[in-house]
Amino acid sequence: MPELSRFYGIVIKMYYNDHNPPHFHAEYGNDQMVVDVNTLGVIGGRLAPRATGLVMEWAAQHHAELQQAWQQARNMQPLDCIDPLP
Repeated sequence: MPELSRFYGIVIKMYYNDHNPPHFHAEYGNDQMVVDVNTLGVIGGRLAPRATGLVMEWAAQHHAELQQAWQQARNMQPLDCIDPLP
């Protein structure tokens, strides 16, 4: 699964040709969360509250880039890296 971004120990990934709805995976330690790209709602899993907040802040800042990454992944195209949180 290609890595889109990494910050504060959190890894953001997206599968190629994955199922709908458009989503990304956030991993922190042994925990994982799946987030809807369009609504930024959690659709599976769970991270610690602080990690969840950082993921949501990052996703809100990079919403358009996440939508573009989803289209690239669906079309089996290389994914661009997305800047981490500062």
